[in-house]
Amino acid sequence: MQECIIPNILPLEIMEMQGANVILDISHHNGRVKFDKLAQAGIVGIIHKATQGQTGVDPNFESNRAKALAEGLLWGAYHFATGSDGLKQAQHFLSTVEDLDNTVLVLDFEPNPTGPSMGLEEARAFVTHVKEVTGRYPGFYSGHYIKQLLGTSNDPILAQCWFWLAQYGPTAVVPPNWPTWTMWQYTDGAFGPEPHDVGGTRFDRDTFNGSLQDLRTFWGT
Repeated sequence: MQECIIPNILPLEIMEMQGANVILDISHHNGRVKFDKLAQAGIVGIIHKATQGQTGVDPNFESNRAKALAEGLLWGAYHFATGSDGLKQAQHFLSTVEDLDNTVLVLDFEPNPTGPSMGLEEARAFVTHVKEVTGRYPGFYSGHYIKQLLGTSNDPILAQCWFWLAQYGPTAVVPPNWPTWTMWQYTDGAFGPEPHDVGGTRFDRDTFNGSLQDLRTFWGT
């Protein structure tokens, strides 16, 4: 991966989408990220991949957390789900994240391109364990996959999670299981509405369904 060079831009540029369009989700695939430039550009929160399956750990999670927090950015962690024991995956995720009080937690529920994908029972086990340990349900990130599995039906356990919609189009279409979206990943840096980038570097970009103050309250800061 090439180093991300992110020059400063005006904060107004990142407020074009509905809500507070000030969140990025990243992983080691983004390479070396300049968190100081992101903060200067108006980005407020980072949600970083922490784990995958029962044993995988993103190699940049720890180092990027320290850098992001040093710039005053809000920090979140997500777990990429695989088709295996949901309880064991949740245990692995929480032990890797460690600082559970100050971190937004998310289950990334999408098809796994390298093996079996997590099913609904495994997802229920994952989010239930997170709730038992932390006292709160994690966010639930998904798009077409959850719509395909649930259709028009409801899942009372997964419905306790706040919903992070993945959909690269101009209109947010939320599954019936949730009344609305809390966050919306509207672009992967290539498809979906603008803006796709921060200062010329493309990222997965996410908007929060509320104001900046609502966002900070949601994050617990």
